[in-house]
Amino acid sequence: MKFQSTFSEILQASIRSWTSRRVDECILSFALPIEGVDPLFQIPLISNHQQFSFLWDLAPDLCIAAAGKCQSFELLGQRRFELAQRFTDETFNRLIDGSPNIPYQAKARILYAFTFFEQTSEFIRDEEIAPAVQAVLPSWQLTSINGSGWLRLNAVVAQEADVRDFVEKLWLMREKLTQFTYQKPSQQESFNALTLDSKEWERNYKLALGKGIELVETKQLKKLVLAVKQSIDVKKPFDPLNVLNTLRNYQKDSCRFLWQRSKDESFFGASPERLLSLRQDRMITDALAGTAMKGPQANDLLSSDKDLREHNLVVTSIRDVLLDLGLSPKRFSKPCLAQHGNIVHLHTPMTFKLRDQSPLQLVDALHPTPAVAGLPRTNALNWLRTLEPFDRGSYAAPIGWIDTDHNAEFRVAIRCGYFRGTKIDLFAGAGLVKGSTIEGELEEVRLKFAVLADQISSQTQFSGKIF
Repeated sequence: MKFQSTFSEILQASIRSWTSRRVDECILSFALPIEGVDPLFQIPLISNHQQFSFLWDLAPDLCIAAAGKCQSFELLGQRRFELAQRFTDETFNRLIDGSPNIPYQAKARILYAFTFFEQTSEFIRDEEIAPAVQAVLPSWQLTSINGSGWLRLNAVVAQEADVRDFVEKLWLMREKLTQFTYQKPSQQESFNALTLDSKEWERNYKLALGKGIELVETKQLKKLVLAVKQSIDVKKPFDPLNVLNTLRNYQKDSCRFLWQRSKDESFFGASPERLLSLRQDRMITDALAGTAMKGPQANDLLSSDKDLREHNLVVTSIRDVLLDLGLSPKRFSKPCLAQHGNIVHLHTPMTFKLRDQSPLQLVDALHPTPAVAGLPRTNALNWLRTLEPFDRGSYAAPIGWIDTDHNAEFRVAIRCGYFRGTKIDLFAGAGLVKGSTIEGELEEVRLKFAVLADQISSQTQFSGKIF
């Protein structure tokens, strides 16, 4: 496969591409190979002077950094998946890729972050309201697999003179990235682990758990996943990239993610749960429910009546939703164990052969899964509104991307935190089924909080205020 290697070749290829499909203000896109890159460490270079930045880190597998907004779409309200898919189709129809014969990881992508609920709850009316969907075709996209990388620039081009400016900008950025040398932040051998021992959140959560357990024990619900929020004040500027870097060691099999709307506002985490992966006509989704701490006790999950019932509810619900779309699943008859740091889950991957479903049609059908909401879905969501004294925002919502070949990947945004100004909000939840206990669910939530809390406490100083 031959790639243009000189400035002149790239310029001529870009002009040919733009001329062949010239329309008013088309989106010109071009990718150049670049070796030895790590998008996590080089994201500050491509995000210079840009408010928006994004990270999707499965390194050493696919790692994506992106910055700036070439095209974007935000919506408050209904029909968000349908309208986001329309934005996607229209944007890709306008996009002219001057480098079409490139590998999968280099394709242009639109990035997405949804909120859990379609409508904002009453609890944050006095705060800035997060859009129900944010979709971004970034200006810059840097991708890599095992150090083999690609730099892509997307820009609106209205006339031929703009093409040269476009190529110059791309060429100079690649030179900047190639010359950049970085040092990985040192990994501390011991962590000043933050203990989330605030009695306030436990006291409030116990009340909600008591009501939730009553609902499942009296069979008003089959399952309810109650979340809780823990807030921390920090003393000095906080960089979530440092936390995400340490999570490469402590959450190797999770997807580390960052959605940064501005320098002072970031949503970040390390999700173990795949909502869906689409590649050509194949889809994989995860049923992930049933939790224990790493160690000998984790094997007890495979024989725990309570955890197996909780897990099977999730498997059955996902299967039924996709059967309604005409998709037939292939899956293992029994769950396996999936370890993510100190946490082990029951895990059943499910594979489907697609027909003509669009990626966001599938996301719409799957969200929210019983692993983060409950069953029956509508009743569970109504009870979450009643029992959770905060708005979930993007916690447990879909986050991910779709590329120009309609490949896609979305994760469920759990094990996450939201940073704004000098405050970090951490989120965690526990699934309630018949047989759940208040103390058991509290212990599970403490374990989930620690995924980020231990790393945050090693990266920054705290004001001492935990609430």
